[in-house]
Amino acid sequence: MHIKKEIGANKMSISQKKYRNFPMVPRVVFGNGSFDQLGEILMPRRNHSEAPFIFLVDDVFEGTGLIDRLPVIFNDQIIFISADEEPKTIQVDAIVKRLRDEFTELPSGIVGIGGGTLLDLAKAVAIMLTNKGSACEYQGWDLVHRPSIYHVGIPTISGTGAEVSRTTVLLGPEKKLGINSDYTTFDQVLLDPELTKGVGKEQWFYTGMDCYIHCIESLNGTYLNAFSQSYGEKALELCKEVFLGDLSPSESRDKLMMASWHGGMSIAYSQVGVAHAMSYGLGYLLGVKHGIGNCLVFKHLDEFYPDGVALFDTMLKKHRIQLPKNICATLSESDFETMINVALSMEPLWENALGSNWQKTITPEKLRAIYQKI
Repeated sequence: MHIKKEIGANKMSISQKKYRNFPMVPRVVFGNGSFDQLGEILMPRRNHSEAPFIFLVDDVFEGTGLIDRLPVIFNDQIIFISADEEPKTIQVDAIVKRLRDEFTELPSGIVGIGGGTLLDLAKAVAIMLTNKGSACEYQGWDLVHRPSIYHVGIPTISGTGAEVSRTTVLLGPEKKLGINSDYTTFDQVLLDPELTKGVGKEQWFYTGMDCYIHCIESLNGTYLNAFSQSYGEKALELCKEVFLGDLSPSESRDKLMMASWHGGMSIAYSQVGVAHAMSYGLGYLLGVKHGIGNCLVFKHLDEFYPDGVALFDTMLKKHRIQLPKNICATLSESDFETMINVALSMEPLWENALGSNWQKTITPEKLRAIYQKI
């Protein structure tokens, strides 16, 4: 943006570029076993005994020892949520209504424990407890104007970057799009690599590739700057160590958790690109999980990211991962149009990938051709 100032009688044009003042997570704990510090972290944030902490927890942990370690006191509440499907705006609305009906005062805070789905739900619920209307009304950029309540993110799988990002990606009635705002970012993040021990191989790979693709799209984007480059390069280096190296399980957990953090930071002052834009179409129409969707699309993007796709293929072979096939084989023309329209609506992603004239390169026909390969 260029701003012209008039000084006195002399019309002096001063070119000034306005930079975004993005929020960052103000507090973070890292280390094996650090989960047991959660009670100590939350205690000073309790408003009073009648203002509970609400723990939104992936239901895979129901009945496990992790639940016994939660610092639940007074009238705190644990809500178990399935992460089998992408997080939805109606899901956020339902949780917010439940909490408003059950408690006369705002909770002291929201704690999200799980993968990207649970972290995104936690961020969205924290926002909607202080903002009117439905979550779908805030899908977009900088539509939130009232601060969220205190919220904490605790990832139990690494790769999405949801723990550090200023967005919460939700499936709405008309689109799949994040609530991108300065009030979305967590107030506290707790990174305990031990919590990722039970993650299955395929889920580990797909979610880790979300981080890898973040890096490739950020480092090859037109929005790239020294800030995003420094984080993206470190995240990419860590991804290569994890997925191409020969690390111990403990080293792999530690490094992938930090790759996720750095990958999320790399797009905080930049953006993602083609794979993410197109995966939103798959997620919206077919409910394809985000990590798998990115992989399904990215494999066919050698025109845009040749080196990144070649390395991705090497990682697939090393870990013997077979991507799902024929996902789009039986789709109707209307289905393709829906996916294409969702993908094309991601304008900042396309601009980062290809520049301000991206529409000269990306057409509905081109997107359809790529989707047909999946």
